[in-house]
Amino acid sequence: MSSNETPEIVDEQVSSPLPPPPFMKRDPALTVPNDRQCAEFWQRFDMLENVAAHSLEVARVATFLAQRAHELGMDVDVPTVRASALLHDIAKTYCILHGGNHSQLGGAWVADFTENPAIATGVTHHVYWPFEMDIAKYFTPLAVIYADKRVRHDRLVTLQSRFDDLIKRYGVNEYIRGRIEITMAQAIDLENALCETLEVDLNACTFDSGRLV
Repeated sequence: MSSNETPEIVDEQVSSPLPPPPFMKRDPALTVPNDRQCAEFWQRFDMLENVAAHSLEVARVATFLAQRAHELGMDVDVPTVRASALLHDIAKTYCILHGGNHSQLGGAWVADFTENPAIATGVTHHVYWPFEMDIAKYFTPLAVIYADKRVRHDRLVTLQSRFDDLIKRYGVNEYIRGRIEITMAQAIDLENALCETLEVDLNACTFDSGRLV
């Protein structure tokens, strides 16, 4: 297992008994950390350099999605999405060293030090989304999920490439392979929904000011 990620498998119940989180518009009174503040949080939690590099690339993709949504008139706060993406792996280093669920622990940490539930939701659910896939209603966590699935280490890749790599490295038994396949199926559905909603072919996009490859 590499030092910069643990298996991206479903770490929540596929059919959650809990209701989905409430729709959270940005509250102007809530703090949204900027890039410098997020980097300070990385340092506070001893984030490995390769995890930080991965987080920067995920944030680049998620920010593009948020900016495109904003351009189309959707009620999306770009800084909130970017901060959630920058912080999505805040607990990865700790869990590599000590074990545990990095998305759940990270979400708890982010909720504590930002006091911003919209940002924390994106961190908590960046592996798998157990509720309805409503892009407009849950844009932040869905954007972070998708961005994370398009970045292997610190490189932009296709979903197929990302999951082929996960199967190769972590698919040691039928159960784990099955969980990875569930996550991949959701990622494909999410990509299709984002392409339709944002009116962009995300497989032909560099995620840099809308330039196409």
